[in-house]
Amino acid sequence: MSFKSVSEPEKNVRVIEFGCDRATFDAAVKEVYQRKVKKMSVPGFRPGKAPQAFVEKIYGKGVFYEDAVNDLIPQLYPDALKESGLEPVSRPEFDMVDLNDEGLTLSAKFFVKPEVTVEGYKGIEAEKKVGEITEEAINSEIDSVRERNARSIEITDRPAKLGDTVTLDYSGSVDGELFDGGTAEKQPLELGSGHFIPGFEDQCVGKSIGEDFVVSVTFPEDYGAENLAGKAAEFKCKIHAITEKQLPELDNDFVADVSDFETVDEYKADVKAKLEKREEERAENEFKDAVTEKLLTLIVADIPAVMIDNETAMEIQSYDNRLRSQGLSLDMYLKYTGMTMEQMEEQFRPNAEKQVKLRLGLEKIAELENIEVSDEELEEEYANIAKTYNIETEEVKARILADDIRADLKVKKAIELVEAAAVPPKADAE
Repeated sequence: MSFKSVSEPEKNVRVIEFGCDRATFDAAVKEVYQRKVKKMSVPGFRPGKAPQAFVEKIYGKGVFYEDAVNDLIPQLYPDALKESGLEPVSRPEFDMVDLNDEGLTLSAKFFVKPEVTVEGYKGIEAEKKVGEITEEAINSEIDSVRERNARSIEITDRPAKLGDTVTLDYSGSVDGELFDGGTAEKQPLELGSGHFIPGFEDQCVGKSIGEDFVVSVTFPEDYGAENLAGKAAEFKCKIHAITEKQLPELDNDFVADVSDFETVDEYKADVKAKLEKREEERAENEFKDAVTEKLLTLIVADIPAVMIDNETAMEIQSYDNRLRSQGLSLDMYLKYTGMTMEQMEEQFRPNAEKQVKLRLGLEKIAELENIEVSDEELEEEYANIAKTYNIETEEVKARILADDIRADLKVKKAIELVEAAAVPPKADAE
């Protein structure tokens, strides 16, 4: 057996010692010699023909030791780690402890998960509050659809009013001097949209096509261009066209155009059902977030920084993958935003720490509650993953270890247990 012993030099750190007998080590040295001697220059011998003992005499007895150890570690360490029963959360640091006639002894130092305590996870106070869907909310949702299906009508017989879109020329000046970006021709502007400087759109109301007029405004103090911030400005304007947004009537014809229903009542009922589902999902998510936040306060663990570092790196990698799916990359994002990688890591780190702490707490709850995952549940999860990524189930099994799936399912069951055990907040005593 390669495993020899385990020690705890500091909190959350373990060192295991493992190794092999001398014959195994010498065989590994011989393999390295046979691999490297072909490229070694040894006086008096053709390439690859110098005896091992002669090469070691010239270059030193341990000339092949480092490579031999590096070859042996992948063979010895996995079995030793399995026998130790430990679960590293960091890459191991290997070292040679001893080499003698009995054999080779190596060490591997790594961080392990911390001890975790969590109490009071049953009976967390949190309430799912599902709001009522009012007639006003239904009408607002329908009005949004009507807005998207509105048509523009050209207006020629009245001045502009709020809600109209005007096409206008304007020329802006500060202290009588034109400024960059302050001039445009036939620019469309929806009055009341708030797209222009405060006060500009209001002063266009009541103006007619072909009318010349002046708009007087003051740039906000926090305006993006420092040379204009807080300055008074005048814009000479002229409207060329006015269009009015005309919403379709809410009738059966409109319903047939925008849905699979035939009557307004059927359409309203469907809109209400969808709003109720959306509200249910909102309330459920809010409830789960509340439970999670309170659970985090109950979890006590001295988490090694390396675990948070690893989670931060994983979250950034996931973000990079999402950017790439949109035709960007992390490097491009950093360049455009002016952010450094260190700043991004700092931005992601708080959530990473929260996720690590939550996972540790839920694993502890799963242990305390003796939560298990059946073979049927495991197969069902494999099938779900395969369906999600549109690949064969066997391919998923080849990529993801069953133990990892079981661990994730135990965590999922643990949070479901905590949520199911939550209770409504107690009413304040009068």
